[in-house]
Amino acid sequence: MNILLAHNYYQQAGGEDTCFAAEAKLLRDNGHNVICHTEDNKNVGKFNYISLSAKAIWNKQSYSKIKNTIRDNKIEVVHFHNTLPLISPAAYYAARSEGAAVVQTLHNYRLICPSGIMTRNNRVCADCAGKAVTWPAVLHACYRNDRVASAVVTTMLATHRALGTWHKKVDAFIAITEFARQRLIDGGVSDRLITVKPNFVDPDPGVSTQSDGYALFLGRLSPEKGIETMLAAWEKLSPGMTLKVVGDGPLRDTVKNAAARNPAIEFIGRVEREQVFALLEKCAFLVFPSEWYETFGLVAIEAFAKGKPVVASRLGAMAEIIQDHHTGLHFEPGDVQDLAEKIRWAADHADEMQAYGRNARDTYLEKYSAQKNYAALMAIYASALQHVSALGE
Repeated sequence: MNILLAHNYYQQAGGEDTCFAAEAKLLRDNGHNVICHTEDNKNVGKFNYISLSAKAIWNKQSYSKIKNTIRDNKIEVVHFHNTLPLISPAAYYAARSEGAAVVQTLHNYRLICPSGIMTRNNRVCADCAGKAVTWPAVLHACYRNDRVASAVVTTMLATHRALGTWHKKVDAFIAITEFARQRLIDGGVSDRLITVKPNFVDPDPGVSTQSDGYALFLGRLSPEKGIETMLAAWEKLSPGMTLKVVGDGPLRDTVKNAAARNPAIEFIGRVEREQVFALLEKCAFLVFPSEWYETFGLVAIEAFAKGKPVVASRLGAMAEIIQDHHTGLHFEPGDVQDLAEKIRWAADHADEMQAYGRNARDTYLEKYSAQKNYAALMAIYASALQHVSALGE
């Protein structure tokens, strides 16, 4: 099969970029001809607001490039990941004009929330869900803390909602958990074409039976990730087990200051992917304290693949992926005391946590391996091809 994968890279690399690369490799490893079309948000500074706004709504250059790529390579399926802002929804129209099926993975909640994370002031927010025009996002400057930028995304969403782009030009949506699927449907996305397909970890990093007894956080250091709750919990535990914090983001200095005050906290910063698995190899468990409606949480299944349990907030996808007292522990999101108590329990019940780690490994093999994912992806592509064929486009 000839497949075009399209993705707009973020200024700061994250899970979506990893998933895009992983799916490209997965498809190539299974014999498909894969072409990648990418843009990079590091280039947005080249445009003024007016030009960038126009591109976010309808990028003529993107339309032409994708149309020509499809024609030149006899592309059958175009699979989009992120399109904001430089690819734009115009690319869907380009794909359909050439008779290709359109698949869109919904890594976040952008179709119903301009910020994409359904969080405002460190609280879950659904003010924009279901609205034809997401004006609350402009009022509160939800996208990049900028009212003008929020207005651009709001205008893009309103324009393509009015045009029926999401319903008429997409043949299959992929949500990565059932929780995310339901939130998107509640926000107005048609349930007719949304299929759940989780992310995956490939190659299999292999199970680890080692532990140096430390807890590990991996991810973006931003408020919605529950960083401050986690640091406050470690203050209650001190002296206690070591917490290693890996990542970067706006709360970097907050973490560094906490590490300077508390010898049980070690700030490592950003590391390469190989080092992530080296740290997972020897940790006792992963801490996942997020306070927003995570659509998935790739680091959780990376921990599962290594046979490590996860201590996670009972919210969003975390409550779906991590089973309490089976593959990890749940705590109430944002509750410092509850998190501290769960960490203390985990430290005192090493045998039980190791058993949860073995269950986590079994769950990875059952649900999140490359083989399972490939079969699911092929079924979605077949459905999308059938849908576009039935439309006669």
